[in-house]
Amino acid sequence: MTGGLRVLLYYVTADAAGIEAAYHRASEHLAGVPGLLGNELLRSVPEPSGFVVVSSWRTLADFEEWERGPDHKRQSAPLRPFQDTKMSRPFGIYRVTASY
Repeated sequence: MTGGLRVLLYYVTADAAGIEAAYHRASEHLAGVPGLLGNELLRSVPEPSGFVVVSSWRTLADFEEWERGPDHKRQSAPLRPFQDTKMSRPFGIYRVTASY
């Protein structure tokens, strides 16, 4: 992925098929969001119930505009039941500082 910002959302579930279906639904809802360059669903190898969605954004401003917008909650709703509630903050926002 290319771009200046990565957003990581952490999920936990034994229902791999369920989270994959939810990921595809959410991704369909997110198609065409300005500044969103793409996303991936990752599954932990050592902890198969752990999942992360990594989205790539052009800029922090693009992400923040979408996050404040009226469609944010609806577009991300399919994944919400799988959120890792054991974490104090089930997401991370990172700027790209170097890449090859």
